[in-house]
Amino acid sequence: MSSQTSEQAGNIPAPETLPPNEFPENGPPLAVLTDPRDGVPLVIDTLPGLERAAAALAAGTGPAGVDAERASGFRYGQRAFLVQIRREGAGTWLIDPEPFRDLKILDDALEGVEWILHAASQDLPCLSELGMWPDKLFDTELAARLAGLPRVGLAAVIESQLGFSLAKEHSAADWSKRPLPEPWLRYAALDVEVLTELRDKLVERLAESGKLALAEEEFEHIRTSPLAEPKTDPWRRTSGLHQLRDRRQLEAVRQMWLEREDLAQRRDVAPGRLIPDSAIVAAAKAMPSTVPQLLSTKGFNGRAAQKEAPRWIKSINDARKATDLPPLHVPSNAPPPPRIWAEKDPEAAARLGTARPRVAAQAEKLNLPLENLLTPDFLRRIAWRPPADITLETVSSALAALGARQWQIEQVAAIITVAFLDPDPLPAKNSGGGSGTASGTENILRLDASAG
Repeated sequence: MSSQTSEQAGNIPAPETLPPNEFPENGPPLAVLTDPRDGVPLVIDTLPGLERAAAALAAGTGPAGVDAERASGFRYGQRAFLVQIRREGAGTWLIDPEPFRDLKILDDALEGVEWILHAASQDLPCLSELGMWPDKLFDTELAARLAGLPRVGLAAVIESQLGFSLAKEHSAADWSKRPLPEPWLRYAALDVEVLTELRDKLVERLAESGKLALAEEEFEHIRTSPLAEPKTDPWRRTSGLHQLRDRRQLEAVRQMWLEREDLAQRRDVAPGRLIPDSAIVAAAKAMPSTVPQLLSTKGFNGRAAQKEAPRWIKSINDARKATDLPPLHVPSNAPPPPRIWAEKDPEAAARLGTARPRVAAQAEKLNLPLENLLTPDFLRRIAWRPPADITLETVSSALAALGARQWQIEQVAAIITVAFLDPDPLPAKNSGGGSGTASGTENILRLDASAG
């Protein structure tokens, strides 16, 4: 349990700004935000403290800035180890979720209140595990993207919109550490310190460019979308798996991955801290049968590897004896890579090669990132298998079925319909039988593949 007391600190000196170490290319140097305006709060880790936090937040006014810190790369899973909330009239509260079954009391206190998060899709899953979910959402990162800002990290957006700098030196820290060091708490409090002011600035920019309504539609889409379902065969996401071309080796990866996952969960440690993916793939290639052979395989070094070596050898031996081997490839309804479309389906290649640069031009006109105007996979799917009867209505319906929002459909459906009805011809192959210099549609297909 944290040794920090569960009270809101009130005797810490007022915040100050210091000159930065680096100067912007143009204009005066930015001041660095170093201290929360109300001082650094102490961590709430008792029920009475949690009840005080809930009462204060319920009595506050306006939206609430919310953030969560995880221990990615250190602990198993993506649960929150610190939750930060700031609301006008309530101040900033730092909550340690570990002593509590959930934080539903805070969720109840913020009923009907707009939550401001930066990159909300990263934090909403771990907040959901704690019984917390917003009734209304404003995502400052997504707002910055839709506003056309060139950099959308929190520190960068604060610099461009509020005119001062915010340090991010503890973003990759092990937030499961207890007690949390005071500089980390200072950093955590600053993460929600100016979210309300930042939201107001971004609202102004979005309203001026006529994008506020579509931004609100995007925020609501994030808020109301169900959390991602667990992946089928998650072991297939092992980095480097593509190097293997033997089903027995794939089974070895599967056995070792599952064993590592079980051990990591029981020890509450990130799986990669036991053995990295590269070691699993190397062992599957070599298929060692003894501990000395395993320890000579790349990635199996150190005292921990030697201690757990029998565990991995058993997994490999189980793979040797397995009769139900995984297939090399799993069926997918996704289109093939666009680079081979010209050979497999020239008409589909022409549709994609015509539509994509026109959609990209529309994104540039609107000062939006292409992926925010329309998910690249949606365009690939509809280009590969378009409606039987291509009309504005059928294209709009197909995009909606894929998950495009109404504002996106209004911006791109007509463009895609015209491109599909009258696609540009594919570049002709040269007389030598090979493709000529890549240009036009071929370049678009390659760009599309890299963006996907």
